[in-house]
Amino acid sequence: MKVAQKRGGYDYPIEEQHVYDDVGHHDLHDVHQEDHHDIHHDHHDPGYWKKKVIWKKGWKKIWKKGKKQIWKPQWKKYWKPIWVPTKKPGWKEIQVPDWKKIWKPVWKPIQVPAWKEIQVPDWKKIWKPVWKPIKVPAWKEIQVPDWKKIWKPVWKEIQVPAWKEIQVPAWKKLWVPVWIKEGIHGDHYLGKDHEGAEYTAHDLWKKKLVWKPIWKKYWKPAKKQIWVADKKLEWKEAWKQIWRTEKKQIWVSDKKLVWKEAWKQIWRTEKKQIWVSDKKLEWKEAWKQIWRTEKKQIWLPDKKLEWKEAWKQIWVPDWKEIWVPGWKMIWRPVIIKEWFPSPDHHDHHHQEHGWDRSDNQPNESKIQFVTVPPNSNEASIAQQGTQRSSKNWSFSS
Repeated sequence: MKVAQKRGGYDYPIEEQHVYDDVGHHDLHDVHQEDHHDIHHDHHDPGYWKKKVIWKKGWKKIWKKGKKQIWKPQWKKYWKPIWVPTKKPGWKEIQVPDWKKIWKPVWKPIQVPAWKEIQVPDWKKIWKPVWKPIKVPAWKEIQVPDWKKIWKPVWKEIQVPAWKEIQVPAWKKLWVPVWIKEGIHGDHYLGKDHEGAEYTAHDLWKKKLVWKPIWKKYWKPAKKQIWVADKKLEWKEAWKQIWRTEKKQIWVSDKKLVWKEAWKQIWRTEKKQIWVSDKKLEWKEAWKQIWRTEKKQIWLPDKKLEWKEAWKQIWVPDWKEIWVPGWKMIWRPVIIKEWFPSPDHHDHHHQEHGWDRSDNQPNESKIQFVTVPPNSNEASIAQQGTQRSSKNWSFSS
């Protein structure tokens, strides 16, 4: 029978083990050897088993508080530089009108004397060539008719022999198989009947295969001489009219160069005084508008560096409470069985220790579980373990 009791804060069953007493002179055995020991003691030394609760060390997985470093956002005040637009004085060069006295050259028209070459008419005796028409003899090539004997090609129709392929009949000898009858002379034994009479045959015929010649008509190609029309090139005598070149004396018009006296009007160069227009450079007073450079005060855009308050987000380290796993040593109750000899053989042992074999007594047979280990330090650890219940246990075997 298995005995299990639930302890406060624990949810594991109480294990049972068998432990033999030293009086019986037996060692420790496993649970599966319980029947073997029962049979052994029944034959040799009858006794009984007694259950006992002991405490066994174990380890429990717990969660304890720990700290983990994290980074949390925080706002930090700082000063950043900014540009502020301002105005600063400056000087600007401008152009203002002004008048300046200058002397400028001026061309003045004048008349100056000069000599001009002029052409005056005059007459000059000259000899000029003149073409005089004359007649001179010459030879002229003329064409006179004439006849020339020539040979010209002429095509003459002729007949030339040729070969023409024709089909002519012919006979071919062939051999064909023919069945003929042939007589067999004499008696021929055919056999006996059921009564023993013999049968014979006379003048029998048999078939014989012979080859018979036949003549088959067929057409074979042959050549036949024929005459075909053709033409032949021949030379034929003929007369052709041609034109022969000859020379004939004629008189042609020509001209002859002769010199003839004549008078030619020419122009003689002479000089004549004239007045021509000219210009003289003089200096004349004048006023010219100029632009004088002056400075004018103006305001120029500028910028000034100032510090402005601003906020930026930074990350600072911090500690966060977390649960980390750990191991805690606990004590768990374990039920063991001890072997005691029977009271018939060892009455004095039962009288001294007050043990009874019967397990049905109401008070003495009840198993008392000790909730605190005998060690005071371990007892305090066990009391702390009862405050938190968890189902994740790990015990050393």
